[in-house]
Order: sequence, then structure tokens, then C-alpha cells
Amino acid sequence: MALWRGSAYAGFLALAVGCVFLLEPELPGSALRSLWSSLCLGPAPAPPGPVSPEGRLAAAWDALIVRPVRRWRRVAVGVNACVDVVLSGVKLLQALGLSPGNGKDHSILHSRNDLEEAFIHFMGKGAAAERFFSDKETFHDIAQVASEFPGAQHYVGGNAALIGQKFAANSDLKVLLCGPVGPKLHELLDDNVFVPPESLQEVDEFHLILEYQAGEEWGQLKAPHANRFIFSHDLSNGAMNMLEVFVSSLEEFQPDLVVLSGLHMMEGQSKELQRKRLLEVFPAVTSLGLNEQELLFLTQSASGPHSSLSSWNGVPDVGMVSDILFWILKEHGRSKSRASDLTRIHFHTLVYHILATVDGHWANQLAAVAAGARVAGTQACATETIDTSRVSLRAPQEFMTSHSEAGSRIVLNPNKPVVEWHREGISFHFTPVLVCKDPIRTVGLGDAISAEGLFYSEVHPHY
Repeated sequence: MALWRGSAYAGFLALAVGCVFLLEPELPGSALRSLWSSLCLGPAPAPPGPVSPEGRLAAAWDALIVRPVRRWRRVAVGVNACVDVVLSGVKLLQALGLSPGNGKDHSILHSRNDLEEAFIHFMGKGAAAERFFSDKETFHDIAQVASEFPGAQHYVGGNAALIGQKFAANSDLKVLLCGPVGPKLHELLDDNVFVPPESLQEVDEFHLILEYQAGEEWGQLKAPHANRFIFSHDLSNGAMNMLEVFVSSLEEFQPDLVVLSGLHMMEGQSKELQRKRLLEVFPAVTSLGLNEQELLFLTQSASGPHSSLSSWNGVPDVGMVSDILFWILKEHGRSKSRASDLTRIHFHTLVYHILATVDGHWANQLAAVAAGARVAGTQACATETIDTSRVSLRAPQEFMTSHSEAGSRIVLNPNKPVVEWHREGISFHFTPVLVCKDPIRTVGLGDAISAEGLFYSEVHPHY
């Protein structure tokens, strides 16, 4: 990995970066009202522009999000990829000749009967779940029925493929994707995504996503909430089989940025294999993308700040999140006395994002955190731009920046939606998320957030 020391490496743990502040938008209006009053021309007209908090925040984002001076040119992404097949769970099980019986959870699915029982168990609770199907032949039979089922939708799947697809939307970027890419996935990928021949395989890895709607019935069963049940027989991604292909492709491709994802797929592997894979990767990681479950797991595992929490109580407390991010970078990030390259963490949860960076390594993070939050609202609602009628501002209206020390109290202002604070050589950028009221596209949302934040990030030349 030392051959690409000059590149920035970003590792994403997906259980699956000079700041310009917006000029006060009310200044022209206030000046106009003052002039109007001095001329005794009666009440001043209302200033133009968006009036809702969501509208003001979206407009402020648009003004803040600028591309970095030094842009990525070549991005290499690996190593998990698949085809997501999305369809009605009830209709698929009916097509397989299964009838609704008693629900029962199975940690691993061995048969069609196990699938039926597990699906009923989680549909009855309205809860999401993901399971491994152990029988290869039976799974492929089910996958073929699902893939050819009327109304079934095929999407690019797998964190690496989704991140690569997001980067490829920018025509000036060259994107290398290493992962198990079969014919269907190759067809779905953007033309701007290059797949090395060693990554191509004859058969796709399918992940079957069985959806059900709130109130949907099957026999005596009625779903209390809309959700999905996911299962697969995915050995290639689980063992990270394409990791060697990925590494060997880097010398020829010469990327500016390397993004590695899919580490969570190793959960079913032995501890020895997990350790081997992680040791091959983590010495070169400079950036992490984490959600609230992953952040809490990290601090619990290493007895970090607020590790006594068993789970978040609703929206993760901003001050607690800030404390944990500070601890990760201070104790495990780059320093003069430590070999670690970690200098950046992009934390994302439903209602807000935080970018934490070690000073002196990254630029344009104000734009990066805003861009990551903006794409969360557009992708979830499946819109090109923020539709203020379909999103809501749910972030805490005020919060403390720390609970481990005397932090500052922040009051949220939609006109200045990115808040910045500093702590012992580490900078924090916070912004709310405009949450889609009726989400349409939630699969791959975290991957889109991570990719967008990195796209607008700038690494300093000395890195």
C-alpha cells in the first residue's frame, strides 16, 4: 500500500470530507427597508426569497457548496458489489408456493421453509432484517424466480458499487470499481465506471430485498409498518475476494482517492480472516464514514466516552457524538507520535451530520458537510434538488458541543446552517439534514452521503 502513500485513502465501515460563511441574507432587505422608511413611502415590501426554515436552509446550502480548488481526478472504489432485486415479499413467497404459517426467526436460512418463517416473523413486527441463505442451489432457484418476477426492480447494490456509481455521475472523474461484477451489474453501471477484467464474473451476486407495506396482509398476518427483509448467498463479498485484485489494480490506475467499503460483510467470517483483512487495510486509512450504530459500537468496544450507553435514546446527542469523534481522532488519529493516517470522520445520522478533521490536512469541509446533508434529502425524495414541501427540519434547535468538557451552546440558525467549533487541534463542522417526509429511495443513502462529502473535500498537497 506504500506505493500510493501520496493518495488519500478513505475506509467506510458500513454495517452495509479556508471556509466561506454565507453573507447575512437579510442585509440587503434591511438596507432597503431603511431607505424606504426614510423616503416616507409607506411600509416596506416583504423581502423576496424562501421564508420557511427549510427553504432558507436549502438556499444557504446552495450558496455554501462550492467545489474544492484541488479536485479528485481518479477514484478507485472496492470491494463489495451486487445486484439488488427489489420486489413484493408476499408475492414472491406466493410464487414459490409458500403459505403463511407461524413466524420464527432464523439466524441463518437453510430452506424455503426457513425463509417463509423468518419473513413472517419480521413482517409481523414491521421490522427490517437481513439474513444469509446457506443453500447455494436453493438460493439461486429463488433468485431466478425473483429476478424474472413481473414488477421486480434491479438496482446497483453493494457499498462500493453504489459509491462508484455516485462518483461516476461527475463526468470529469475517472472511476475504477473492483468487486464481483456479473453481467447484470455490468449493464446497470454507469459508462464512466471502469471494471478491471479480473473483477468480471459469469454470475451476479444477487441480494433479494422483499418489501411489504404498512397494513399489508397475508393470511392472518398484517404488517404494522412498511419495511423490508433482505437475504442473500453472497460468498464473494463476505470473504472480500476482490481485495487482492483491488490492490493490484491501484499501481496501474494511479488514483488520487481510494475508497474501501464492505468491511461489515465479513461478519460471517472467522475472526482470523477478519483480522487478516483488517490488518491489510487499516494502516493506510485516512477517513471513516460512520453512522450512529457504528460510532456507539466503536466507543463501547474500546471503553471510550459515553460507552456506558447501551443505545441512543432517539436522536443521538450532538455533544456526546462530538466527544466520541474527538476521542477517536485524538487517541487513534494521526499525530507526531503515532503512525496512524486517520485525520477525518464523516458522521451521519437521520437529522444531522458532523465532519471532524485533524487540523492541517483537509480543506473545503464546510461545503463537504453541507453537500453530504443535501444529497440525503434529494436522494431520499428522489428529486434533483431539495423540494421544500417534501422535507422537514428535525435537527435539535439548540445543543451543547461537548459533555466531557465545558462545551459551547449552539442555537440553530437556518440562514447559517453550518456550525463550526474547534477542540485541541480538531475542527468540527455540523449541519442539519432536511429529512424527506415520504422517502422513496433509502437503499444506498449512506453511500451517497459519504461519496458526496468526499467529492467536495480537498486534501492538502503535503498529505
